[in-house]
Amino acid sequence: MVELETPQMDSVFHALGDATRRHMLRDLAGGERTVTQLAQPFAMSLAAASKHIKALENAGLIRREVRGRTHVCRLEPGPLASAHQWLGFYERFWTSRLDVLERLLREEDARKAQDRSKKSPNSKEGDDQ
Repeated sequence: MVELETPQMDSVFHALGDATRRHMLRDLAGGERTVTQLAQPFAMSLAAASKHIKALENAGLIRREVRGRTHVCRLEPGPLASAHQWLGFYERFWTSRLDVLERLLREEDARKAQDRSKKSPNSKEGDDQ
C-alpha cells in the first residue's frame, strides 16, 4: 500500500494540479525535451517555465540534466505510479458503488416491466362498475 501522507505525495499532487505542468509531463512522455521546448507551447518565458519545471523536479516527476548551456528534462515515472496506485483505491470504491447503482436500476426497471405486463391490454379504468 502506498503511504498516504508523505511529503512526496503532497508535492506530486501539487505538481499535477497545474494544467501547464500536466502538459509538460505529457510532452516528456514522448522523450527528452529542453526547457525551451517545454516552454514553447505556452509562449512563456524561460524563467516561468523553469518555475514549473522546478515544481515537477521537487515532486520527483522529472529529472533535469545540464548539457553545456542546455537544460534537458526527462520523465521519472515512479511517483506517477505511486499516485496511480493511491487513486486506484478510489477507482475500485466508485466502481463498486456504480455496480450497486446499476443493479438497483435494473431491478427497478424489471419491477416496472412486470407491473405493466400484469395490466391486461383490454382493461380500462372504470371497468369495475
